[in-house]
Amino acid sequence: MMSSTNEEDPFLQVQQDVLSQLQTTRPLFTSYLRIRSLSSTTSPHPSPELTSARTDLENSLLSLSEDLTDLVASVQAVESNPAQYGLTSSEVLRRKRLVQEVGNEIEDMREELSKTTHNALPDPSSFADIENEGTPREDYAAQFEQEQQVMMMREQDQHLDGVFQTVGNLRRQADSMGRELEEQREMLEVVDGLADRVGGRLQTGMEKMKYVLRRNEDRLSSCCIGVLILVLVILLVILLIL
Repeated sequence: MMSSTNEEDPFLQVQQDVLSQLQTTRPLFTSYLRIRSLSSTTSPHPSPELTSARTDLENSLLSLSEDLTDLVASVQAVESNPAQYGLTSSEVLRRKRLVQEVGNEIEDMREELSKTTHNALPDPSSFADIENEGTPREDYAAQFEQEQQVMMMREQDQHLDGVFQTVGNLRRQADSMGRELEEQREMLEVVDGLADRVGGRLQTGMEKMKYVLRRNEDRLSSCCIGVLILVLVILLVILLIL
């Protein structure tokens, strides 16, 4: 069986892992930004949801950075002499551009992580004045609504994670189906070759059989003619004698 390009080139293997992990990191980054924007108006301290989202994002970025370092080292190794590794200049340029784009996206996510996650809150004494005016219920209702929004966003993020996992499973199944189809195509080519050879042999055998039959037919005709001539001679002799 033919080996795929991914099995021959380690760069393409790591590239596939990086792109797959990047697809997983993007929804984590989006989820972190949403939770941070909602949490910044409800509490002076990071919420558990925000802390968890930040930790997941940091771990994913760390793994991405390690794989990206391998890609950078691979590009630097082949950049000086691409032909030595069986690569073209355009392929090396594509790899450099890919590494640069992924690196910029990772850097942008890290910059967002380094920003202040909470806005400055008003003096707590101002809340006491508002409570004295008889409006704490409105504050509680607003806070409850914001908490509900956070919960809804978290549920949406969980659903999106499930969708991303399903899409990833479908992609892996499609890759497996593609490999199986390729193997079946190669098997069909082998079967077609064998069928062609058997058909050629059968055709040759049929021609030989036809040749033998023609020769046998000629011999039978000659024998019949000889017998007829002999019978005629005997009849002539009998007539002459009589």
